[in-house]
Amino acid sequence: MRLSEFRSLADAVFGEAYARTLTRELALDACDSLTADAALEAGWAPRDVWHALCDQMSVPVDRRDGGDKRRMVPPPR
Repeated sequence: MRLSEFRSLADAVFGEAYARTLTRELALDACDSLTADAALEAGWAPRDVWHALCDQMSVPVDRRDGGDKRRMVPPPR
């Protein structure tokens, strides 16, 4: 997963404004309590940060593709 795909999925799942707030403000337990933005900047893989964000926000697996069933979201590691 590329960073642009991460941003696109976040916008699709959470809405553009809320996605920006979540990635900037929400500390992710699975990312050593870093925010998504900080984890990405620190070198975490976008795919791992995406699943950490979705897990923390209780996004069901079938909604993690942002409503586009053709989009391939890499599974969690």
